[in-house]
Amino acid sequence: MAYSTILTEVKEPERVGIITLNRPEVRNAIDYVLRQEVYQAITEFENNPAVGAIIITGGPKVFSAGADIAAMVKQTAQETFNRVSLWELANKMTKSRKPIIAAIAGFALGGGCELAMACDVRIATENTKMGQTEINIGIIPGGGGLSRLTRLVGMGKAKELVLTGKPISADEALQINLINKVVPEDKLMEEAMKMAGSMSKHSPVALGLAKYALENAANVDIFTAESIENSCFSLAFASNDQKEGMMAFLEKRKPEYQGK
Repeated sequence: MAYSTILTEVKEPERVGIITLNRPEVRNAIDYVLRQEVYQAITEFENNPAVGAIIITGGPKVFSAGADIAAMVKQTAQETFNRVSLWELANKMTKSRKPIIAAIAGFALGGGCELAMACDVRIATENTKMGQTEINIGIIPGGGGLSRLTRLVGMGKAKELVLTGKPISADEALQINLINKVVPEDKLMEEAMKMAGSMSKHSPVALGLAKYALENAANVDIFTAESIENSCFSLAFASNDQKEGMMAFLEKRKPEYQGK
């Protein structure tokens, strides 16, 4: 499918699908079209058996400076409420059975930070600046910058970031668990591909079950969490991949997973 705001490709033999935000003239600002196209690209990668993991990046200069303010400034409350929101895209990413990695360079602010937080893992360059800067233009985060941020960094730090609107460095983002890893600028995609490849080599069934269990067991009581984990663990034994993985281990060979 042809896109106007993103680029897509599949890397072989790593089995990694890459989505690159491609609005350099506005520092990859997120508008309605970009949200829709990223949503569609993720759907296509989900349905592609040649893709085991997904990377979302903005390229070597900027991940995303945030929402497209020029497109938002005249929106009414009703139009804003009825829009196809970043929340819907974030939920799509969360529910995807395939791991999604954010490869972040430069700014990831406002909606850009929210898009990054919707990924499963975040790798950033040393020059990265992240933050929820919406308060600076008279609004508040509306695509996960309140709820997802709090779950990642805790209430106190989330309040600091949201209420001051000040971006933080990659090093501070690493310290508060907003990102997973900081790398030199010229190593960003190499590190992202390395991590994506280390995930995509595993059983698609096991990856999907693990991601589902992690997402759904995190925000419930311990007894419900144990039930979710045990159910997903048991369900893995209904797959051919479980048999293949265990037999390959016993036979000391590389498994050949089919995602079934």
